Amino acid sequence: MIREFRPGDEAAVYDICLRTGASGEDATHLITDPELLGHVYAGAYMKLCPGFASVVEEEGDVLGYILGAPDTRAFEARCEAEWWPPLRERYPDPGKPATTDERLMYAIHHFHPAPDEIVASHPSHLHIDLLPSTQGKGYGRRLMDRLREQLRRAGSPGIHLGVSPENRRAVGFYRALGFTVLAENEHVVWMGETL
Repeated sequence: MIREFRPGDEAAVYDICLRTGASGEDATHLITDPELLGHVYAGAYMKLCPGFASVVEEEGDVLGYILGAPDTRAFEARCEAEWWPPLRERYPDPGKPATTDERLMYAIHHFHPAPDEIVASHPSHLHIDLLPSTQGKGYGRRLMDRLREQLRRAGSPGIHLGVSPENRRAVGFYRALGFTVLAENEHVVWMGETL
């Protein structure tokens, strides 16, 4: 079933983030600190935008999630004020990152905002991850439909996301849902949809 995020789901969301963190594949073997991916890509949404977070639950286990922010610029500002400072105290800036852990620590200190040209027309954004055992059951589409409706009710005209060009399966999934490529470079494909 799909349900709204509840306090207590954080550990499961962090675990899913790690187990899908290598372009959709398990990143457990790539990272020493298992919380880092969750800190960078999931935690702030659960703390700052819990009303736009939903999870997939089967037999009491959380197996997937969608996390959204209705106003990307407001979310980025709140992260800068509330989310990143304690993490920056906990994790030193590695300077020139060499490992996956160091790249994530670098991201904590040098967060890159979404491009202005994308946010102007697609001000909301999302992250979605499903464990392999949950994929192919329609949960991804249902999670997306649920978040789209929440964002429409909040008055958003459009939604975007960034995906690794290496994650071809995800790019295909978003295209099948009606997302189009807004911009891309060697690191990220920005995709969006008008709501």
